[in-house]
Amino acid sequence: MSKVGRQRYLGEKGLIGLLGLLSAFVPLSTDLYLPALPSMMAQYQVSEGEMNLTLILFFIAYGIATLVWGPLSDKYGRKRVLTVGLAAYIASSLMCALSGSVHELIVFRTLQAVGGGGVTAVATAVIKDVFEGRRRIVVLAIVQSMVLIAPAVAPVLGAALLQVTSWQGIFLVLAAVGAIALAGSAAMVETLEVPYRGSVLSTLGRLGVVLRNRRFTYLLIMFSLVSMASLSFVAASSYIYVNGFGLSEQEYSYHFALNAAGLIAAPIAYIFLSRRFDMWSVVGLCFAVISLSGILVCVVGDSAPLVFALSLLPATFAGSLTRAPGTNFMLEQQRTDAGSASSLIACTSLVAGSLGMSVVSLPWPDLILVLGSVNALIGAACLAMWLLLPKK
Repeated sequence: MSKVGRQRYLGEKGLIGLLGLLSAFVPLSTDLYLPALPSMMAQYQVSEGEMNLTLILFFIAYGIATLVWGPLSDKYGRKRVLTVGLAAYIASSLMCALSGSVHELIVFRTLQAVGGGGVTAVATAVIKDVFEGRRRIVVLAIVQSMVLIAPAVAPVLGAALLQVTSWQGIFLVLAAVGAIALAGSAAMVETLEVPYRGSVLSTLGRLGVVLRNRRFTYLLIMFSLVSMASLSFVAASSYIYVNGFGLSEQEYSYHFALNAAGLIAAPIAYIFLSRRFDMWSVVGLCFAVISLSGILVCVVGDSAPLVFALSLLPATFAGSLTRAPGTNFMLEQQRTDAGSASSLIACTSLVAGSLGMSVVSLPWPDLILVLGSVNALIGAACLAMWLLLPKK
């Protein structure tokens, strides 16, 4: 029986759908309430930087938590880690809705991140467990195309929810999403065939074993920089569109969705391109596009909201297109320790993203110029690293 065939309840399509939902937890947990950030800032009477801590600390805690959950899934199994993590995510999401101050919200958002920390790492590890070769590449692209629907849908849905409920209702929706994922995880048959037999401490120590693979670590740093560029836009977007250009929350969601369309289309384009072109060259071209798009944002991005969105669109498309091949390149460096490798991929991506969010949260006089510069510099740095990496 094939590894997919063992999923007697979900089947291949059900498993891929569950993996897409699990991998979407980060954008759902952030983008759904992005339209409410300016009004939440006014309600709590706090600064933009303090309000952004609900985003920044979420990503930091989420990334650190994956360093624990991922290796533990190599020892205790994917399903057990998912069950515990999702239960904690649901409980903390409910507490976020009950927060009476921004400080309480920050605490519960951090706990929410810890609960969901294993979700992304385990989802990637399951793909490594179940799929091989060309099929794994295709599934990675399919799952990530499903994942990237969340940045397009979440702000629009969040803005629509704000028409009928408060921001607290958004966190109730997140709790419901967690409950759906928990039900799907209960139906999943365990995918880990040979669990790690060492102690808990030695299990966590496998992270160091994976990092000693120099090629894996090099790729890890390089592709994490792309997340720094993309998440800096997530943190800055509502302030640029709403506070800078004076758009309404609904208009903001539409402009955000335009950039998110590039995120969604890229994995689908990857499936097409990977059959016809050398992906090594395509990834290098993507890094060049990110840099050029950043320069374009610096030059014309402040002229109009639509011009800003279109100027940044090539960067969002190119950055998203590197996700599937980048993840596959890194997974191919490891024969075992899929949970540890997946957790490192998730952690470094989120920590780098948090750094990008922190940079744009500083009191810059021209946020659009800063965002364009971040993309231009990161694209150029990644291109240089890519050209210095031996192909074999």
